[in-house]
Parts: sequence; C-alpha cells; structure tokens
Amino acid sequence: MIDVSIDDKLKERWPNAKLGCIQAKVAVNKSSEKLINEINEFCDTINQSLKVEDITKLDKIKDARNAYKELGKNPSRYRTSSEALVRRIIQGKGLYTINNIVEINNLISIKSLYPVGTYNVSKLHSPVCFTVGDEGEQYKGIGKELINIENLPILSDSVGKFGSPTSDSERAMITEDANEILICIFSFSQESDIEEYFGYAKELLKEYADGKDIETKIIK
Repeated sequence: MIDVSIDDKLKERWPNAKLGCIQAKVAVNKSSEKLINEINEFCDTINQSLKVEDITKLDKIKDARNAYKELGKNPSRYRTSSEALVRRIIQGKGLYTINNIVEINNLISIKSLYPVGTYNVSKLHSPVCFTVGDEGEQYKGIGKELINIENLPILSDSVGKFGSPTSDSERAMITEDANEILICIFSFSQESDIEEYFGYAKELLKEYADGKDIETKIIK
C-alpha cells in the first residue's frame, strides 16, 4: 500500500483524526443497474428515518463539524461529503451517477456516515499525508471553482494537496483510465468503527468493480 500518515499539525489540533485506507486494483465502468438499485434502496431508508434537522445531531457528522470548527473552518459552508450527500438525499435531490467507483465511494459514505474520498493511485506521488491546509492555499475542486483549503483537513503528497473530506481536487479524480485506487475513510471521532466498513467496501469492489489485490490499513 502507498505510504500514508497523519502529521502532527493535524493531530495536535484534533487528536481523534484517523484514516481508513483501502487500496485495490479495479475496473472503472458505468454503474450497473444492480448497483444503482442498491444505492436507491439505501437512499429510501435514509429518507424514511431522518429529517434535515437530524443530520447535524448524528455523532460522526457532529464530530466532524466540531473538528472543522476547531481547525477554523465553517462546517456549514464547508460541509463534509457525508453530510452533503445525506442532505441531498433527504432534500429529494438524489445522488449524481458518475461511474461505479464514485458510486461505491458514495455508498460507503452514506452507510457509514464518514466522509470518503477515492483517488487514482497512478496520479499520486508517495508519501501521502493527512494534514491541514496552509494560509492562502487553494485548489480546483471537481466540477467546482477554486476551493479555499486554508485550515481544511487535507490530503497532500510530494506534488501538493489533492483531496479532503469536503471536496477533492481534479488531479487524482477517478476516470475510466484508473486501474488502481486508494479509498480514504475520514474519521474525526474518538470511538471509530472504520474497520467494520472494510469488509463492506471489499464486497462492493469485488461485486461491482472486479476488485483485486485489496489491502486495508487504519492510520492513527
């Protein structure tokens, strides 16, 4: 597995920060009807069990919001991807469909309530570090304008910053030419159950993306 760590800059400000990393060889394709149905069924479950006002009371989302506040980032303006996805579902907007890997990423996120990011390993330059964005830093988000990543919990490699629990940059985004991926499950909670979702992620990758050589690791 690619070398991944969490630096002191983040740990000193939020000691509970953790990563669950999954690296695998995959085939990127259009999502199957079965995968889309699995996502839609779980979206229905969320709709039946939650209201918008409940979202920020969920422990994992609340912990992430508190971490953002501690780092100096407004969690209502810079929502974690898990919060944003659940919010879209409850508001009846549904989830975008991009490709099987993006859909698997989003399904893990809405099931676990952790923000999840998935990256093309061939576009990364080891080592990877989970850190905090520096003053004045920006990058171009996927389908977005420049994102202010100052004080944002952020993934960085030897080339620069590329991903966060809020929004990823275009550099390592998943396109059809990707054949090896790194999934990062971001946790800001003292009590973390990331490992419980490793098995689920493996099942999804094997069934829907021809996943092979799957490795997992918790980074604390």
